[in-house]
Amino acid sequence: MVFRIDLKVRDYECDLQGIVNNGVYFNYLEHARHEFLHANNVDFAKLAADKINLVVIRSEIDFKASLVPGDEFYVLVTPKRTSKLKFAFEQQIFRTCDDKLVVAAVITGTSVNERGRPFVPAEIDALFPIQSA
Repeated sequence: MVFRIDLKVRDYECDLQGIVNNGVYFNYLEHARHEFLHANNVDFAKLAADKINLVVIRSEIDFKASLVPGDEFYVLVTPKRTSKLKFAFEQQIFRTCDDKLVVAAVITGTSVNERGRPFVPAEIDALFPIQSA
């Protein structure tokens, strides 16, 4: 299952070089993950209210090209199960006008209960089936 969200660069996301600041790409990736969860009927806010927190435990990102103000782009999100207690989002950002790869990332996470112990609640488990070998 691949999820896609379309976005556009806003002027204030750029640095003095006139390109999107590297930290902003993390915001784009996070927004896409939240929209993926929402599109799959997972209420991030309700999980937090229930003292279930989804947490990032590793971020890997490769910067391939730069976006500039006004660029339209899209983010792809592919969920992957990496272990019983961990899941990953393989993500790519592409510039829309030429489908050029801008960022390739893997964001690994888990969920923790109110005592900070890792576990995977049913609604998350359903999105990340364990891959058979």
